Amino acid sequence: MKFLTLLFLFASILIHANEKKDKIVIAGPFASVSHPVLHMIERDALKDVAKEVEFRLWKNPDELRALAIKGDVDFLAVPTNTGAILNNKGIDIKLLNVSVWGILGMISRDNSLKSLKDYKGKTIAVPFRADMPDIVMTELMKRQGLDPQKDFKLQYVSSPIDAMQMLILRRVDHALLAEPAISIALRKTKSFPVSVIAPDLYRSVDLQKEWAEVFNTNSDIPQAGMAVMGRMKDEHIINRFMEEYDKSLEWYKTHPKEAGILVVKTLDMLSEEGLADSIPHVNLKSVKAAKAKEKLEFFFNILKDGDPKAIGNKLPSDNYYYGL
Repeated sequence: MKFLTLLFLFASILIHANEKKDKIVIAGPFASVSHPVLHMIERDALKDVAKEVEFRLWKNPDELRALAIKGDVDFLAVPTNTGAILNNKGIDIKLLNVSVWGILGMISRDNSLKSLKDYKGKTIAVPFRADMPDIVMTELMKRQGLDPQKDFKLQYVSSPIDAMQMLILRRVDHALLAEPAISIALRKTKSFPVSVIAPDLYRSVDLQKEWAEVFNTNSDIPQAGMAVMGRMKDEHIINRFMEEYDKSLEWYKTHPKEAGILVVKTLDMLSEEGLADSIPHVNLKSVKAAKAKEKLEFFFNILKDGDPKAIGNKLPSDNYYYGL
């Protein structure tokens, strides 16, 4: 019996070796959720299942949705609510994990602003209208009795990079940003560390902490993770992808300087030092989608109450969560 078991395992290994794909395509933004993928590619972590691994950058939510609809990628870094919208539209997408649980914050020239209420009446640069950063901020505003359109001057821009540039060029004094853009902006304006006399910009409200206070929960917000698209059917490859992503995520968290150097080789719009600075400020942990379902549905229900379109008008079905 033992011999037969070993023979079966050996045959299984040979089958998978013979089924090595010519190319695996992984798409993601310049944000932290994608950075472990670049480390996977650098160390050729999936060489046992693919001859080549390609990374494709999506620059905004419209490009992300186009990639998902076209269906010519295997794995996709995605905001969790966007994945829910795609699932509700009938697109074959399954969330593999949640790896980004906190990445959003305010950055300001005014060090006295300690909460979103303190920004009342002020102009705020906001990237990605009606997508994850905007959704979280405006939901927090509304739950505190504020009107995002009347009580604030929200100046929408096409990307976090644009909002960061507006700050650096002094076209605005306040912005909602996701890491690593916050840390890069602080570096570019020499506003770090805190001991510098009269810095130009300050790290301001942590939206995750404000979320915990407003909703009486912890500061974990399941914001982004990796998804698998319908054309990838091989469970062995999917499991290998998840294994190697988790390894690279742990390396990324513990090697900020090296991570900065590695990531900027591909994403040259970022800076090595700013990216290294950002890593301690991002809540990164890989939780399988099936295990994160309760927290995801808590988050989705809050978004649905505020604006049903934010998740595609209803909770995604169980087939959105890989492993269920």
